[in-house]
Amino acid sequence: MTAALPKITIVTPSYNQGRYLEKTILSVLNQRYPNLEYIIMDGGSSDDSVDIIKRYEKFLARWVSERDGGQAEAINRGFKLSAGDILGWLNSDDYFEPGALKIVAEHAQRFPEVGAFVGHGRIVDVAGHETHYIRPNNLSFETFCNWLSYGHFPQPSCFFRRWAWDLAGPLDETLNCALDVDLWLRMVKQAPFRPIDTLLSTALAHSEAKTVALRHYSKAETVFVVARAGGADFVRKPLDELAAAVTRYEMRKAKILSFPLAGLVWRIARVFLGPRTR
Repeated sequence: MTAALPKITIVTPSYNQGRYLEKTILSVLNQRYPNLEYIIMDGGSSDDSVDIIKRYEKFLARWVSERDGGQAEAINRGFKLSAGDILGWLNSDDYFEPGALKIVAEHAQRFPEVGAFVGHGRIVDVAGHETHYIRPNNLSFETFCNWLSYGHFPQPSCFFRRWAWDLAGPLDETLNCALDVDLWLRMVKQAPFRPIDTLLSTALAHSEAKTVALRHYSKAETVFVVARAGGADFVRKPLDELAAAVTRYEMRKAKILSFPLAGLVWRIARVFLGPRTR
């Protein structure tokens, strides 16, 4: 007798992403996964996002549209409302490939000791042209500490068990860009990761995406979370590269002075210097 497929919870955090949101929603619903719990956490959008969500609300476990503290808080709140055995989040400008959830479920059934599964992922531009194709490397703490070199993997292609989330979560709501890296660094210390040799998701790179608009800030925040997790020795080179890249001109050009970059640099310095002594 075949075991019942595990309940999979997908949370989509969104804010004023109406131009992309419907494709994201359909990529989840068109999985036709029979034990799906889909939750959308909208941050009180002022565009047509709510109208789009209402179009599909009968297929959703629940949805919320109210002001929140950002992406990490929205995801944390979504998972608090959830009951799935396998968890993942899908940002409102990304989408799943067909059959992704069933593939994840089958791997979860075959490997009950594994805490998280990571598949292939790709990045496309607004014209739909593939710019990057990413296969997960050795999924270890040391590899994740080299996130800025070769250790990265696509966040929407990662799914994890409830017990792994309970051990390693929630997301750090003070982080703006590296909230996923921070979680993986904590989770891999608690639960084994396993690769899935299949394309599971596609991420859209556009000018408003944080990883594009805030590339220097994102890199600095990644350096911070790796160093904080105990990987300071792994980020000295990227920290030097960051210092060389972020000139005052580049900071103005990237418009990241409006973000607390100076405070983040100080937080990085505190990790390397250690706690203040009297």
